[in-house]
Amino acid sequence: MATGTGYALDFERPLIELEKKIDELKALSTSGSVDFSSEISKLEKKAKKLQTEIFSDLSRWQVVQLARHSARPFFLDYVQHLFTDYFELSGDRRFGEDTSLIGGFARFDGKPVMVLGHQKGRTTKENMSRNFGMPRPEGYRKALRLMELAERFEKPIFTFVDTMGAYPGIGAEERGQAEAIAVNLEVMSRLKVPIISTVLGEGGSGGALAIGVGNRVLMMQNSIYSVISPEGCASILFRDASKASKAADALKLTAKDLLEMKVIDEVIQEPAGGAHRDPPKAAEALGKALRKHLGQLSGMSPDELVRDRYNKFRAFGVFSGR
Repeated sequence: MATGTGYALDFERPLIELEKKIDELKALSTSGSVDFSSEISKLEKKAKKLQTEIFSDLSRWQVVQLARHSARPFFLDYVQHLFTDYFELSGDRRFGEDTSLIGGFARFDGKPVMVLGHQKGRTTKENMSRNFGMPRPEGYRKALRLMELAERFEKPIFTFVDTMGAYPGIGAEERGQAEAIAVNLEVMSRLKVPIISTVLGEGGSGGALAIGVGNRVLMMQNSIYSVISPEGCASILFRDASKASKAADALKLTAKDLLEMKVIDEVIQEPAGGAHRDPPKAAEALGKALRKHLGQLSGMSPDELVRDRYNKFRAFGVFSGR
């Protein structure tokens, strides 16, 4: 799994610099020349206090930055930690393969399930290969094929959202990007197996919602879910993309916001400092939540699952009439 911070966000730098000093002192102590145990202990306490101060009151824009962190664990990192016997299935049987939205059969606690999600890359080469986690129509049609396959074999479906949005290129539009997303929404609403969707990092627009129509929708603590990116919103509302932080506040796109508005069902707590600082611990918390919700849904009949999903999304928003 991914480890380390990769690079430091502006608000992380004081903490990371302090942690580097601690590592340097530990290295010197290990050499046996000088004992810095007292200084190390003091600095570790200071680092813990600083970490609490930084991450206990993040702004929405800072959460956006964490959701996009390059070292944040991605879909395949969680698959490696939580699932066994993962067997990837490829192709939409119409046009081709899309490596930005992938999935296949796996075992969760020994039981067969279908898992699928957006996959980003860490290096420039990987991101080019994964199209920066932005699926084309064939990606969504492949996801649809896999979900219908799961229903045929009566297996639960886990979807994992982490995308800026669907790819807006000319080829994607020519091959029916909007239609592919719309069909996914329609079909997911009537699948007769449990569906649990989790936002891992970014949840952008219809590109995210296309695999997000679940009986339960969960979000990692430092993830975001919105109809548009803060930069896109700022460009439209303020005619200035640099006002993205202001747009983030207006969008109310954090897990905390969406839980308060009852758009999602649970916020999964991340390790102190974010999932990228301790990916195994983040995966452990996610696994615990998935087990709980799957257990609740497993007792429902196929018709009850469809009705439960319908009622969940039908309850969104405020409606008034004369």
